[in-house]
Amino acid sequence: MGVCTFVRVKPTADFAQDMIKFGPDNKSIDIYIKKDAKKGVVNNRQTAWSFRLDGVLHNTSQELAYETVAEKLVSEALIGYNGTIMCYGQTGAGKTYTMMGATADYKHRGIIPRAIQQVFRASAHSVRVRISYLEIYNETLLDLLSPTMSSRNCDVPMAVVDCPQGVYVKGLSIHSVSHEEDALNLFFEGETNRAIAEHTLNKNSSRSHCIFTIYIEVRSRFRVFSDVKCVNSKINLIDLAGSERLSKTRSEGQVLKEAMYINKSLSFLEQLIIALADPKRDHMPFRQSKLTHVLKDSLGGNCNTVLVANICGEAAHVEETLSSLRFATRIKWITTEPVINETYDQEVWREWEWKMVNRSLVTYDPLTDIQKAEIKSQVHNYLKGDIDEIDIVNVRQVQEVFKQFKLTLSQQEHKVEARLRSKYTLIDKNDFAAVAAIQKAGVVAVDGHLVPEENGQHFGTRTASFSSAHGGKKKSKKNPQRAHGDAISYGCSHVSCCRAEQANLPVSVCVFFEFCCSSPPSKPVAFKQFKEECGSEISRIFKENKSILLARKKRSNTVAQRINFIKREMEGIQEALEAQKWERCQQGEYVDEKGQIIIDEKEFSLIMKLKDLKEEYRSGYAELQDLKAEIQYCQHLVNRCRNRLISEFEIWYNESFLIPEDVREALKPGGNIRPGMIPMNRVMCLEEDEQDRFERMQETTLPACPASVSFYRAKMKMDQKHMYTRTMSALEKIHKKPGLITAGGKNKPLSFLHVT
Repeated sequence: MGVCTFVRVKPTADFAQDMIKFGPDNKSIDIYIKKDAKKGVVNNRQTAWSFRLDGVLHNTSQELAYETVAEKLVSEALIGYNGTIMCYGQTGAGKTYTMMGATADYKHRGIIPRAIQQVFRASAHSVRVRISYLEIYNETLLDLLSPTMSSRNCDVPMAVVDCPQGVYVKGLSIHSVSHEEDALNLFFEGETNRAIAEHTLNKNSSRSHCIFTIYIEVRSRFRVFSDVKCVNSKINLIDLAGSERLSKTRSEGQVLKEAMYINKSLSFLEQLIIALADPKRDHMPFRQSKLTHVLKDSLGGNCNTVLVANICGEAAHVEETLSSLRFATRIKWITTEPVINETYDQEVWREWEWKMVNRSLVTYDPLTDIQKAEIKSQVHNYLKGDIDEIDIVNVRQVQEVFKQFKLTLSQQEHKVEARLRSKYTLIDKNDFAAVAAIQKAGVVAVDGHLVPEENGQHFGTRTASFSSAHGGKKKSKKNPQRAHGDAISYGCSHVSCCRAEQANLPVSVCVFFEFCCSSPPSKPVAFKQFKEECGSEISRIFKENKSILLARKKRSNTVAQRINFIKREMEGIQEALEAQKWERCQQGEYVDEKGQIIIDEKEFSLIMKLKDLKEEYRSGYAELQDLKAEIQYCQHLVNRCRNRLISEFEIWYNESFLIPEDVREALKPGGNIRPGMIPMNRVMCLEEDEQDRFERMQETTLPACPASVSFYRAKMKMDQKHMYTRTMSALEKIHKKPGLITAGGKNKPLSFLHVT
């Protein structure tokens, strides 16, 4: 199977109609150049060329371009075939627009956002999707999704590594995503970290090659095979930097240096294409550059490969157009051998076979009343903790177990609600009208304090935690007539309640209140809650990295023990050989006709065994060195995750429990905001322009195109992140001005206004 090639012509008002002609089937393109009269009558220079391709895209929309180029490839990736799409051409020809599109407009999005949408639309719950984004800048590998990419510094050196399954980039982060919006967030984040520059032909010229990879893992859709058969594939979406003629771009300085690296890597890529297209060539120069090494699987390997050659239709760029078309023609001669990447878990397969053999023991008759009663009893015992598991034989029992769980939960809810309603009338704490009515009546102040009566008595009592928050040990007077005023704690919320009749209010407005002034939970308790809620994703990544680190350390210890055992065995053989040699010297040595010493069979076997042990020792030592490097890298990731988890928890804890009233008022629109008073990660919430814009767009665009929700949400989050970064930079400049005192003190980062 050959590489599919398409040509996309950049729309222009000065299209050279006399020089560029398209075939009637839109699969061929002809180039005509007039002879230069200045070179004389005898001029044998070629003036006409014809190129046959798989399709020509001229004046086509982004949607049609995707359907023609990528839709089939992505569909085949979902069933296990690897896929690669490359955009190649001169600078300013529309490669980035074809691959990335216009991020501000959903209609004009490119191949990558559309491929993400197709993957998540077609995938079921059994599909796992992961994302990586690699940049090759001046022959340096960079991770566009790394937290340090804002400074364009890489903490861990990256390298292209060959393995039996193909090539991979060591040190490149791969992120799991469960929704289209999450994948688009990563895509937009990587886009902001790309290296771009301006020159004569392009105001936003890409200065690097970028590879956006979607990893797909599909479990079998059949329930019995879900843990047995697994299909793995990946889609490489590559935006190559454009080739440049320095005489036209007039690049200087750093841009000139970047152009030299770009042209050099593209030259190596063309040399590789020529070598792959030649059946007589034995050596393929994949290692000439980082780009050709990364593309080893995509070119001539187990992969469906598509090339989009972007060209300009203007007469001034006809030479670059010819060069791009020649490249596309050469790459068509490359043959690939795509196969489905399937793996099977043999242990699970054998277990499934055993279950199928014993399937005759399972009954499918409806459950009897006795069986239902037995299941109900088991569920109650399980909830009490008397048993650790429930016996399950068939699906009907599973359904009955869930039914009993649902029934038990409903009964408990009704009991709790009835018990509370016997003493109180409950309303939603988000019912601001009722809350305002009680505050207006003077029962409860705005800050959560209960307003005392004229005779000095309180309308109700506060919780113990509320009193302790203010450092006092106030005890409420016992009064049998104010049973409705007793404070209770429901769940994890501190609530206080007052008698409605004492405030001359209807009984229906007696309400539970939850106030920030109540004492915050201890940090260990809050940290556990944070890991289960807001920090669940960071906690999961931390646990995964830690488990990988422990596995690598365990493997390293095993390999080290094996190496030590081999070393001791080698020393024993060395001693045995020395003894054999000494014995041979004592008895006299025998030589053959060529003068070589003759040894006995025992000594020969020791020598061969020593040779094998040395080889095994070298192999084990090399593996140990690789494991040490991996352990160092994993330890680095674990430390970063731990620090991130702690820092995010501190921000969440301070925001959730320690923000004083004046800061809350300052955060409101029109509030008195002062630098250093607001939590730094709240600054991004001061402006609601992006949120307002998204809500307005929901009223206009989304009804006509509901599928664009994930795209615009991801775009909104990225815009908010940029706004936050700009605001942070502005605040740092303000704090660096002389005469101003920073919130956190000299040479310290900004922090919260501490609560005393």
